[in-house]
Amino acid sequence: MTNKAAWDSSSIPPSSMEPMGNCAQLASESDIYRSVQAVLRELESQHPSSMLNKGMLRWTLHKKVRNNPANSLILVRVIVKELERAERVDCRTHIIPLLHTLIYAVIQSAYLPDDLYKRVYDFCKRLLTLPQPYCTVGLSYTRRMKTERYTPGVLYQRMVVAEQSLKNDYHPFQERVFVFADPAVFSGPHGEVLRGDIEASGSGGYLNPLDHMRSVVQHSIQAALGEELCHGPKLAQALKEIGQDVEPYFQEVVASLEQSVEEGSKGEGVLLRGRLGQLYREILTHTDTSVWALPGLDTLSSGGGGCLCDLPLPNPEMSFHLWREDEEIWRELAKCVRSSSMSSEHFCLTQDQETDFDLADLPADLTSSSAMPRHSVMSTDSGIERDLPPGVEPSVVEPSGGSEEGEARLTRRGGIKMRPSVTDNMALMQDALEESGSVAGGGGGGGTLHRKAGCSGTPSFSKQQRHFTARIVVMGDDRVLGKLAKAFYFLRKREARRLFLTMKVNFQFYYIPVCEDPSPTCPVKESPSPTRESPCALGSYLGMVDPWYDCNINSLGSMIPKLAKMSNSSKQAEPNPFLSDVISYYVRTGLQPVYFTIYSVKICFSNLTKDLVEDVFLSHLELDFPEFKQSPTTLKATTIKQKKNTGDVCGAVVSVNYKKVSLSGRDVDKGMSVRTSGVQISAIPSNETEDLNCLTVAFNETKAKNSMEAKIRTCNVKIRTLEMKTFIVTLDKDSRRTFKDVQSIEIAPCLDPGYCVQKTMRSKFSLGEVERDAGLSKYMNKGLPLPINTFAGIIN
Repeated sequence: MTNKAAWDSSSIPPSSMEPMGNCAQLASESDIYRSVQAVLRELESQHPSSMLNKGMLRWTLHKKVRNNPANSLILVRVIVKELERAERVDCRTHIIPLLHTLIYAVIQSAYLPDDLYKRVYDFCKRLLTLPQPYCTVGLSYTRRMKTERYTPGVLYQRMVVAEQSLKNDYHPFQERVFVFADPAVFSGPHGEVLRGDIEASGSGGYLNPLDHMRSVVQHSIQAALGEELCHGPKLAQALKEIGQDVEPYFQEVVASLEQSVEEGSKGEGVLLRGRLGQLYREILTHTDTSVWALPGLDTLSSGGGGCLCDLPLPNPEMSFHLWREDEEIWRELAKCVRSSSMSSEHFCLTQDQETDFDLADLPADLTSSSAMPRHSVMSTDSGIERDLPPGVEPSVVEPSGGSEEGEARLTRRGGIKMRPSVTDNMALMQDALEESGSVAGGGGGGGTLHRKAGCSGTPSFSKQQRHFTARIVVMGDDRVLGKLAKAFYFLRKREARRLFLTMKVNFQFYYIPVCEDPSPTCPVKESPSPTRESPCALGSYLGMVDPWYDCNINSLGSMIPKLAKMSNSSKQAEPNPFLSDVISYYVRTGLQPVYFTIYSVKICFSNLTKDLVEDVFLSHLELDFPEFKQSPTTLKATTIKQKKNTGDVCGAVVSVNYKKVSLSGRDVDKGMSVRTSGVQISAIPSNETEDLNCLTVAFNETKAKNSMEAKIRTCNVKIRTLEMKTFIVTLDKDSRRTFKDVQSIEIAPCLDPGYCVQKTMRSKFSLGEVERDAGLSKYMNKGLPLPINTFAGIIN
């Protein structure tokens, strides 16, 4: 099947409720089996030509299930057999891809018998005996399958309710997908085409909240009663006739399922089936006699004897943004939290928060200190009314009073609480503890060089529940990830001073690598130059450690520009749902994060009048001396004799002081001087054998000495020029983040504000003692990591 045919075959409207079973076309078990085997062959294929279409077979397989839920029952049986076979032959590379496909099919199934639920649950439970990441993914799905087995349909219900922001009193969780694309990569009409495809295909196309409520009621009743006790077309027609009155039934269904989840396996679903059966009869009797005009629906009975209806899982609500301003991502989040659709009691803001959090102040708060200098002015006025002398009344200006501009400027604005409360401090510390306790390998202050990945889902403390989840998807190359790391770091610093989003929002980050000039091998897995890395180095690394990510997400790097060109040339009226379908699958099943350390860099300039600049980077820092930088054509024209004569003097002398790291944790302080034309500092390993969570420092065109290492591995390094020459620093390969006339740089991991809060609290009682980690500090991450979600984490 060609790409165009596969994309064009998805134009079936997702809102149709078509019957399943004998009432619709059903794929055979052999056809589903061949499709599953094709997906597994595609997963293992390493041929360059296969990179263009990777992920298409998985999408086509799920389309078969989406267009006919009866196929999901067959797909579940086939995948369970394949998983049991992979377990017998110890083929672990197939386990996680098959497991994600299985659970995605289970959620969309109209009805599954209890014996099939038990086989899925037992297999997930057996994964707990395997090493990371299989036990982590298995634990997550074991819990879900246990809940789904005794409360059929609850996973579908919770997903639709949260993703479509359906108001109810029993499951007050909401999710939103924000897609931020780098305008440097998506320039011109391509960005607008992607915006149309993503936003139009999200939220189930053109469905309204009542359509989603009908889908939840229909799916929950069908999942609980099955074909024997429920007639799908009869129920669908009755729900359509009800119209606006479907909301009370929706609330009743949500309440029944959530109460069943709280009871667990005590009632074994008997009470739930009885209540939904009664609700099924009430819905049918609520409609008029026109419902029974359909052929074969002339009698009313609680029994079914017919077929169930097609209820495809709608895509979540998505918004697309070209990320031009650094603070735009948090401004959009703040608007979403304060929007009317989230005005329930779980998302309401206090009067202090409304006063403190002003969107007009957001850019200034999120800008680095170098860009927004602050001038200290001595003042005797604290700005607090209770500090005024007795008998002095504060002057109050009414907002509506006075038409003169001078009076308007006298209005006192809400101040910032510079000293966070104990509750705010604990919220930040809990974030740091959660990251330490959930990652593989335990917590600790960063003494291990092994990169952390995965989340155990078993926090050792009672954490405040956040009812809103922001799934942030960034699209672009390494530059957009550097931009995300900078925005995340400054947000955490801002939250440490004035808490707002941390208390209410659960952040989940996703990454789709797309190169500016895509090629069949983009993201490039091998660097074309020893001093120049791939533009999507981090995406290549994620594909290296997670094959399912490489198959489904890395392949989009070459597909997305083609989709945009096809949409531009054909000018089709119907949006293409392929990209939104893949994003939906990614944000729903990609729940295992890989943690990347954010590094801070202090930049000092040769001009002493210029202030020191502090910035951050995630993947790469490049240091160049422009006077020694030669173009490739110049190097090619240079003779061997010229190279020999100039080889020892090409470059400037720099001093390098660093702390050499080792797996044993015995770090050693070292220093040296070296002549070089540039330095490449990378935080992303180029292969699996060098997968360490540290920086790799490599020097350009340096004649190696016996006492000098070819590469330096460190987490803290300081480089300073010893001559009257300055260098240029570029962060994350982004020409927009270039600093000239630099004399020295100092690099270290960024400290987590939660850790800093704990250290500050302890310093009040230290009384001059030697500073060392104690109390909660021993179990917290010192560094601030950026978690990027994948399907498996890191598969060793």
